[in-house]
Amino acid sequence: MAVIKVEGLCKSFAIKKKPPGLRGSVQSLLRPVYAEKRAVEGIEFQVNEGEKVAFLGPNGAGKSTTIKMLTGILHPTSGYADVLGLCPWKDRGRLAYRIGSVFGQKSQLWYHLPVTDSFELMGSIYELGKTNFLNRRDELIHRFGLEPFLPIPVRKLSLGERMRCEIAAALLHRPQVVFLDEPTIGLDVVVKQTIREVILEMNRREGCTIFLTTHDAGDIEQMCDRAIVINHGKIAVDDSVASMKSSFLKYKTVELKLKEPVEGIDFQGVRVIENGTSLKLSVDTTAVSIEEVLGFLTARCRIDDVTIQDPPLEETIAKLYAAEKEETAERKEASVK
Repeated sequence: MAVIKVEGLCKSFAIKKKPPGLRGSVQSLLRPVYAEKRAVEGIEFQVNEGEKVAFLGPNGAGKSTTIKMLTGILHPTSGYADVLGLCPWKDRGRLAYRIGSVFGQKSQLWYHLPVTDSFELMGSIYELGKTNFLNRRDELIHRFGLEPFLPIPVRKLSLGERMRCEIAAALLHRPQVVFLDEPTIGLDVVVKQTIREVILEMNRREGCTIFLTTHDAGDIEQMCDRAIVINHGKIAVDDSVASMKSSFLKYKTVELKLKEPVEGIDFQGVRVIENGTSLKLSVDTTAVSIEEVLGFLTARCRIDDVTIQDPPLEETIAKLYAAEKEETAERKEASVK
């Protein structure tokens, strides 16, 4: 069942133009001139219940604008969205009880209050019964390891400590859909991994839908099954993470531990990265299969261990952006002709 439906969603902003020169600047104060900036241009997609979706794109692509419309913070210029059967900007009050949101650069906790007081206020806002609130709060405190931070004012927490508290607060009322906008930005590896594990556990246990924007390939690879790529306000790709990797990256890295070095590895599509008893190859699977390469090596030497790896997801994302950029340039060139 679809919990998010987006149809022809557009958002434009009026940007004040700054004319050159002092005289132009004075005139702009009296008679300002505005230009239209289209942040989101007619996007369409659906997200089903329990899905874990990465919403990707370079800076300025329209990711945060889209999330703000889906949570009811912004009204669209045109188009329609449906989240859990509600129109976000018309039913924002009712929708708030059923969704959670975390914006990496904006806190929902009270800056000068201890974390425990912020949780109590959130429990009152969401009208959680006392028993329900205490059980849920204690569960999240345990899972995120928040016990040492509870008596500390939010302003005195480190970024990693605050983000753990932010996500716990967003999950306090058991939301059906969780919107995460750059939740791991600036965090160290250990804190990132803790956050990812808890979010995935909530998704498994409670079936909540995850809608995530991030520039961190680890978030995408470990947390998401599907990726939607937006660029220049338009959807460029909507596919599974696994399919995107297989479509855009046609090579694999093969590492072997050998009893003795092997010479004469001369395959089209195979590049030797390291040679010796520790052999590392880059294999273009469109030119030669992994089976052929391993068959060649097995006939010539004794192999102790083999590891076959996909390239890092960062390369997939870079190729996606490059392909979309090239396609946009071709469209512009065709329209000029």
